[in-house]
Order: sequence, then C-alpha cells, then structure tokens
Amino acid sequence: MGVTFDRVVIAVPELGIAVEQYQRLFLTPAFISESPHGQPTARWPLRNTVIEMVQSAVGRPCVQGLVLKLPEAGSLEQIVPNTMGLDLRICGGQSTADLRLQPAAAQCEDLSVDHVVLRTSDASACIELFTDELGIRLALDKTVPEWGGRMLFFRAGKLTLEVIASQKSGSNDNAFWGLAYQFADLATAVKDLVARGVDVSAIREGRKPGTFVATVKSHALEIPTLLIQPPS
Repeated sequence: MGVTFDRVVIAVPELGIAVEQYQRLFLTPAFISESPHGQPTARWPLRNTVIEMVQSAVGRPCVQGLVLKLPEAGSLEQIVPNTMGLDLRICGGQSTADLRLQPAAAQCEDLSVDHVVLRTSDASACIELFTDELGIRLALDKTVPEWGGRMLFFRAGKLTLEVIASQKSGSNDNAFWGLAYQFADLATAVKDLVARGVDVSAIREGRKPGTFVATVKSHALEIPTLLIQPPS
C-alpha cells in the first residue's frame, strides 16, 4: 500500500473560536484531545481524510501542513525533511483508525476534501518531493496562464494536492494556501449552510467540465475555501 493523505492540519491562534466556526461549517462537533506534542487539538473525520485543528502561535489561521499515512511507518509520527520548508509528516494511521471507531453520528460521512492547494515557485521540487520521494502519483501536469501558471495535480486516496507553480512568486514562496470540500449535492449543501448563517456565494460552473462550485465567505477562518460538486 502506498502513501495516502491521513490528515490536513490547520493551525489557529484561538482553538475555541476556530472550532465554533468550523462546527457551523461541518454541522458536526469536533473531537477535542491533546496531540502527542501537548497541543490542544480538534479533529473532524471526513470521508477521505481528517481535518485536524491545532492551537499554535500563528498570527492568523492557516493550512499548516499534511500528515501522510504509510502503514509500515509505525505509531510515531516522523517529520519528512524537505528543501521546500513544508510541514509534512508520516504516520502509521492508528490515531485516525481509532477516530473511525467513534459512533457514525460523529463522522462527517457526506463530506470529503476534494483538494488541498499548495502555492510554489518550484514545480520541479514538488515533483521530486511528492512523486520521486513519497511515491504520490502525478496525475496531471499542465500550464494554464489564466489559472495562475503551471498546475500539478498529485493524487492519492481520493484526495488531490493541487499545486499552483507561478513564476511570479518569490524563490522561497512555498505554502499551503486553501481547501476545497466536495459535496454530492451542492445546491442542498449551500441551502443548509446559508440556513446555519454561513455566507456562501452563488453556485457557478467550475473549471473542470461538469463540476459546480461555490465559495465559502464566512466561518472558514479566512482560509480560501471552495465547495465542489463533481460531475454526475
């Protein structure tokens, strides 16, 4: 079995405030615990990964990094050294497996992460890191100037890491930027979110043929957040 995306880590300055916002977005209470590093942690088990929120000394909420699953990695998380300065770790997946044992009502079974966005100025370094070193499949590599530059799509376990490589970025500009969540019925999802007080844009056609998207304008911690309905 290859590497998959175990958890998406979001760092926030005030965990309580951030959890309150995301619970409105997900309509599911978070599992509150303490990480192995002693940080207060909130987690939501989605269909294809886990959103993990940690309190950290950051100025504003951000997508801090990714935890990748490799079953033979064992119980302890291991840092993935890389020249891009990205927060990447490898785990055996046990904590997520334990989370999946919680009651069904506590699982976000109708929600998944479609993709995580990474901005970089070095596409070659991304390929070397994610494909050559970590073995994640490079599903697509194309240049689309109107979308921001060269686009790389790394795919594993029904989740995509979308890389936007812009030549205009600074030489050290490597950072996770945004999230996209997938709903089978976007119209119903948007209606429910608006009813809960979440500000969402009008639904529009997505870049990929057959998709529909909407932008979350509140309760997303000011992290660029998109909702996607895949092609039927």
